[in-house]
Amino acid sequence: MAARRPQRVSMQEHMAIDVNPGPIRPIHLISDYFPHFYPFSESALRAPDPRPAVVPTISSAPQLQPDPEPEGDSDDSTALGTLEFTLLFDVDNSALHCTAHRAKGLKPPASGSMDTYIKANLLPGASKASQLRTRTVRGTRGPVWEETLTYHGFTRQDAGRKTLRLCVCEDPRLRRRRQAPLLGELRVPLRKLVPNRARSFDVCLEKRRLTKRPKSLDTARGMSLYEEEVEAEVAGEERGRILLSLCYSSQRGGLLVGVLRCAHLAPMDANGYSDPFVRLFLHPNVGKKSKYKTSVRKKTLNPEFNEEFFYAGPREELAQKTLLVSVWDYDLGTANDFIGGVQLSGWASGERQRHWHECLDNSDCRLELWHTLDGVPFQLSG
Repeated sequence: MAARRPQRVSMQEHMAIDVNPGPIRPIHLISDYFPHFYPFSESALRAPDPRPAVVPTISSAPQLQPDPEPEGDSDDSTALGTLEFTLLFDVDNSALHCTAHRAKGLKPPASGSMDTYIKANLLPGASKASQLRTRTVRGTRGPVWEETLTYHGFTRQDAGRKTLRLCVCEDPRLRRRRQAPLLGELRVPLRKLVPNRARSFDVCLEKRRLTKRPKSLDTARGMSLYEEEVEAEVAGEERGRILLSLCYSSQRGGLLVGVLRCAHLAPMDANGYSDPFVRLFLHPNVGKKSKYKTSVRKKTLNPEFNEEFFYAGPREELAQKTLLVSVWDYDLGTANDFIGGVQLSGWASGERQRHWHECLDNSDCRLELWHTLDGVPFQLSG
């Protein structure tokens, strides 16, 4: 008697059998079937149970309690994670200190990378003029920075109208991307800060706020474009600030002028930065020693100089003169671009006059003060 051949099952019948096991079975959590690789969930690390699962039908199934979802999978307010940081408005030194502590529960981007840093901006204003960033922490959803970012030249007026924007970004240096993917952001109105008192925050990150670009920036195809951040222009926005130190030295018999640093300078180059340097001129002209120039700082809008210059002369003579300070963008082979300037004298007004008078009235006393730059060049004679 011939041997009986095994019955063949077509592919269609095989698939029908597999996809129709009987009553529909509820799924507890989709990540149990598609576990994450960062970090491994407990269900992914456990060995599979060889015994067939016994699941009741829908009609008789009791109310199931969902398993706790891994961080970053939920849709609640902490979906993007949280950021811990501390702010301190140092009035005495005209500085805003932002200490980035740590982030928790960050949601990984599509690339799966978790190499993150924090980018800070003061709004409104040109983004690159106020942009600061921390170092990059690699390979974790809970990065710890413990790094302080400092804005110099920060005044009470700034605190009343500025907002600090903090973004947690993925470092794009190892990928073919121009801009860093944004994992989340938050914005803090600085008017609520109490001067000289540190305030700690633990805030949930939000999605990026997209702003529609003006029609003048749309392409010829008529597409509606959006940009990651808008460099808002404010009426009367200053060209930048400069920190000057004045001291009348009784021993040397003259005026010591220190050019310490500048902050939030207007960008003059196509790359969004400037190559700034500072010129000093004591008017009226009393010879070559009335003109000085600092060194050039490359590709920055917040240069630090820490250079000092000396003008000889008695206080009575200096009181009749004007100190002209101007900031320029250095351009090789072409004329330098004027960024802004300030005049200090007995005929000036406000803080400029007070700084000049207090310097000449108090010998051997170094006085430091921030001054806002004017955008209109002044004429130098002599």
